[in-house]
Amino acid sequence: MNIERLKNLIREKTVPLDAPVTLAQRRLDMEKVSFAVNDDISVEAITVAGCAAEWLCAPDIDSQRAVLYLHGGGYVMGSLNTHRSLGGEISREAHAAVLLLDYRLAPESAFPAAVDDALAAYEWLLAAGYDAENLAIGGDSAGGGLTAATLLALRDKNIPMPGAAVCISPWSDLTCSNESYTTRAAADPMVSINGLSEMVEQYVQGQDLNHAYASPNLADLHSLPPLLIHVGRDEVLLDDAIKLHEKAQSAGVESTLEIWDDMIHVWHVFHPMLAEGKQANQRIGAFLREQWNAA
Repeated sequence: MNIERLKNLIREKTVPLDAPVTLAQRRLDMEKVSFAVNDDISVEAITVAGCAAEWLCAPDIDSQRAVLYLHGGGYVMGSLNTHRSLGGEISREAHAAVLLLDYRLAPESAFPAAVDDALAAYEWLLAAGYDAENLAIGGDSAGGGLTAATLLALRDKNIPMPGAAVCISPWSDLTCSNESYTTRAAADPMVSINGLSEMVEQYVQGQDLNHAYASPNLADLHSLPPLLIHVGRDEVLLDDAIKLHEKAQSAGVESTLEIWDDMIHVWHVFHPMLAEGKQANQRIGAFLREQWNAA
């Protein structure tokens, strides 16, 4: 399927984020459009720091390497089910195990619950015997912002950093004030400023939007590990990704920003039907292997 057909399909079949739909229904709808994990990916259900989680392992992985993956969904939806397929493909391309975490969601658990859970899961990996340089953290959308927030929390607590991190279409500024929310609105079939603003209220619940762990773009990003940032040119979060990259580079972080023409929000998840989704996952795997091998 080409990207233009996929965009039209999304517009026809999905409910816009700013539509008057209950959160319960929106969560259910996200579950219904999830892709199945490929048959050769092993799935092991576990509990990590009080959260449900899964080990996703492709054949012939390096058992010494692992990726903590933080799913998207605006901090209010998303699950193991919605991101199992993507996590499995990252395992395949990175030649590493992927720990997919079902962190606590808002509004039931407000900020910084998601950060606390991600931090605890990373510490769990260290306690399980993984060397920090053989670990990575990755995530998409809210999970991309959460990836950056988790790195900041690790730095602030003097916990050894992973060897690399990946932010896919990161929502990394909860003030939602960047120009691309307007300039890319017509091009983006998935995300809208009104929908994201509602999610902000449900997650932050009156707390400071400028807090580093809520909006990493507004923080000092020094001492973070090498970053790969992916974003589609046709998504409202384009500027979030660009500014995260620029802020990281200005702090001396080795950051690589890749803007994919015509691509939409987290196009990686559409890998079963979109060639560029598969290619983007391959790029992530190559980046992680390169960083680990250089350590």
